[in-house]
Amino acid sequence: MPHPTADFDYELPPTAIAQEAIEPRDASRLLVTSSLADHRFSDLPDLLEPGDLLVVNRTRVRRARLTTVRVDTGGQVEVLLLDGRDHPEWQVMLRPARRLRSGARLASEPGPGGRRLTIDLVGDPVGGVARARIGGADVEAVAAAIGSMPLPPYFHGELRDDERYQTVFAEVVGSAAAPTAALHFTLDLVRRLEHAGVAITAVDLEVGLDTFRPVTVDDLEDHHIHTERYTIPVEAARAISDAREHGGRVIAVGTTVVRTLETAASGSTVEPGAGVSDLFIVPGYRCSVVDAVLTNFHAPRTTLVALVAALLGPRWREVYAAALDRGYRFLSFGDAMFVDELHPDARRQE
Repeated sequence: MPHPTADFDYELPPTAIAQEAIEPRDASRLLVTSSLADHRFSDLPDLLEPGDLLVVNRTRVRRARLTTVRVDTGGQVEVLLLDGRDHPEWQVMLRPARRLRSGARLASEPGPGGRRLTIDLVGDPVGGVARARIGGADVEAVAAAIGSMPLPPYFHGELRDDERYQTVFAEVVGSAAAPTAALHFTLDLVRRLEHAGVAITAVDLEVGLDTFRPVTVDDLEDHHIHTERYTIPVEAARAISDAREHGGRVIAVGTTVVRTLETAASGSTVEPGAGVSDLFIVPGYRCSVVDAVLTNFHAPRTTLVALVAALLGPRWREVYAAALDRGYRFLSFGDAMFVDELHPDARRQE
């Protein structure tokens, strides 16, 4: 079924894009989509029911942005480490990439003990993205020492420290962007949720290329979504089964969790284990596991808006228009919405 990309477009004024990280984190606003009621994220325990299960992404953002120089010309190239599942071959984003070709060698600035990373392109960049072999040292250790946080290009504000771009659940290094829906949680809010009888469990999905890659085709059917690695621990699969058995809702915190759970769906629960997801959720998709979603407001003409449109149906435009009209803050450091009721066509079948 065709899905014209223009169907997922809307006008996003630059003034609506959040340029500061609000403090405390849970002071951000929260729009409940079924009623269009305004709340604070700190109200979440009052909006959920005992027995509900929140599923978060515990991925940790890598200090993935590196300054390098071309060995042959000395020209400076910014390298963003996207995915190292084929270590030492990585997927990298390059800027500028126009004059780079397969075989080009880049070198990072020195890391601990003077160690450098060498980055050898093994293919011509396509859309600024290439495969590369990285050698010379422990990639993660050097990146942690000399790299910088890959803050979104539309964010021009300043953070008090890099941890503000990590969630309170962050454990496993592997992502090139934060799972931003979980940035609203504080440890105090987590305690209040648990006190209210709301359980929390965690999965991993490494946020990668499609966070940075706009949809450039006229129809989403022609957009190739890249794979991202995920892991579902045994305890997370068990928590989902328990919630299902006792009538609680499975609430995905963020689009990365939606894709993880739906990729690993086994009936209305999930199979534990590791894998890769290339699941592309567009209108007409019926969820198998997810009952509700917490998510931020996303940029126009993106796969993320298509996912929201699948969850809400045509009403997604009304929700976004209400948020814009009421001054909600959009994108990574912006406010959130609680999709507490899925469109009938998106709801799992009992």
